[in-house]
Amino acid sequence: MSAYNTNPALAHGTFSGVTARFFGAIAAWNDARQTRNELAKLTDRELDDIGLTRGDIDRVAARF
Repeated sequence: MSAYNTNPALAHGTFSGVTARFFGAIAAWNDARQTRNELAKLTDRELDDIGLTRGDIDRVAARF
């Protein structure tokens, strides 16, 4: 089965496609930033409760 993208805003190589990817990258960066900030606010005990350490925060935030 194959899929055909009919959305011109997401087409690669077009101005609108480049713009969509640019704003997508900004949204991803902001999600990671917010996640990092929220996890940094937690105490070591709270991080331990969810199975994380301070050293895990950047790795977890990079997934977003």
